[in-house]
Amino acid sequence: MSFNLTKGLILLVAASMLAVASQADTIVVGGSENWRSGFNYTDWALKHGPFYLNDVLVFKYGAPSDKTPAHNVYLLPNLWSYINCDFSGAKLLAGPTQGGGDGFKYELKMFRPLYFASSEDGDCKDGLMKFFVVPLPRWQG
Repeated sequence: MSFNLTKGLILLVAASMLAVASQADTIVVGGSENWRSGFNYTDWALKHGPFYLNDVLVFKYGAPSDKTPAHNVYLLPNLWSYINCDFSGAKLLAGPTQGGGDGFKYELKMFRPLYFASSEDGDCKDGLMKFFVVPLPRWQG
């Protein structure tokens, strides 16, 4: 029985790999709002999903100044960290000066939940600068 289950899983994975198209979309996080305080990115992600493997998320934000607060992009390790805005085990993807111009780009390469947030001045808790995606395989039609 386990041999048949193993063969079945291998066939499923192989078929999935053959069916995944190489097409990918480039998505500006927040659309015209870009990556800023006071915008609900969780709601944005739910409305603009699903997201697919190999899609590229672009985080656009200005460099910090007297008029523009600092922002960054972290990848949080798990749901608990996302809910609590706990950055202790998070990975910094882009610092405060990396969102200018064409923005910071992050390719969705993993088939697992990915949790993004900004840690600056209450961005995560107060400004709602956090969201998650679960990239799906893109099937040829």
